[in-house]
Order: sequence, then structure tokens, then C-alpha cells
Amino acid sequence: MQGRTVVVLLVAGIVLPACTYERTGAPARHYTEFRVAPPTQFNKVEVCHAYTCKQKSPYYFRKPDIAELAALMRKVKRADTPYEERRAMAYAIGRIERDVGKKLGLKDNPGMSFRSSGDSSQQDCVDEATNTTSYLLILESNGLLKHHTVQTPIAKGNLIKGMLKGKPVEYWPHWAAVLLEKKTGQRYAVDSWPFKMGENPGVQKIEDWYIKDRQRSAS
Repeated sequence: MQGRTVVVLLVAGIVLPACTYERTGAPARHYTEFRVAPPTQFNKVEVCHAYTCKQKSPYYFRKPDIAELAALMRKVKRADTPYEERRAMAYAIGRIERDVGKKLGLKDNPGMSFRSSGDSSQQDCVDEATNTTSYLLILESNGLLKHHTVQTPIAKGNLIKGMLKGKPVEYWPHWAAVLLEKKTGQRYAVDSWPFKMGENPGVQKIEDWYIKDRQRSAS
């Protein structure tokens, strides 16, 4: 049985590219794939939870919510630069996660446990990437992102490398939201998954995210 499991994982590793960079452009395809409604012009989002968007709950951003996020980002930013906008954005995403979690009863733990699949209070990386993308789109549509635009989430993993190292879970395909810096074209992964709900997400250049450098940073 163990040998059969190894074969299955190796086949999965062949089917799934070792590194996936080709996802670019708007997030519409991602929402279609996971059957999630994109944010509306009325600041409504569908929040994914229970792992891989098994459950979806509506959440509305009211005008006071947007005003609070704008004030938070202004307070955090020390200069009108892309770096400072990313730093302010991370604080805004942390605030949104706390508010959404309180409203919807989400108590997501850092990382994931396969036993938590189906638990309505928990989220995996697909849930996190999808939700973070929606929250970023809310910031963008309300004029709170000047130096960046929101792109479709990406997945990156290397199951073959994980099997060779004897640590397949550490190299499991992983998802993150993506911001594109307008001036340079540099893409950044925005990843809440490794941290407690309400903590600022990690922000890393796509090239450094997950496989090359799993540590938190704000590039």
C-alpha cells in the first residue's frame, strides 16, 4: 500500500507542473474554476471556507468599512511608494480578515490539517488565496491601490522534489493571491495561509515565494 501511495504521488507530481507561473491577467478564470462569485460593484464578496471553497458566505463592505481601511492605509504608509503601498495593504488585509472572521465565525488556524477539510471555521490555501484576491479587488475598486493591480492567484509546488526529500507535504501545490506592480511589472505573492487569522499576510516576489524561500518577508 505504501508503494502504491508513492506511485500515485509521483504521477500527481508529473501531472502537476513543478512550478506554475503561467497564470497571469485578471482573476475571472480563477473565480470560474472554483465557482466563486467575484466582488460586486456594491462591495459584496463571497468568502470561501471549509477548504477549497466547499462553503461560501456573503460579506458586505459598508462605506464606514472602506473609510476605516483607507484611514488605516494612510496611517501605515510612510511614503508614496510601491513598497509602502504593499506594507499598508498587508495591514488592511489583516484588518479585513479579523472583521470577516468575527462576522462569519471563522477561526482559521495557521497552515492546514487534512482532518479539517469540511470544517466551516477553517480555510486552506485555496480559500485564503481566493478571499485575499477578493479583498484586494475591493481595495483596488475603491481607489486604495495606486501602484498595483490585482491579478489571478497562482499555484506553485514541486511534489517530485518533495518525494525525493521525503517531505511531500512541504512541497504540496500551494496557492496565493497576486499583486502586479504597475511601474516595474514585478509580481508579488500575498499569502495569508501560514499565519493566524487577522495577522498581516506575507508579501514576496513571485520568484522567491514558497519553494525558494518559505520565510515571511515584505519585498
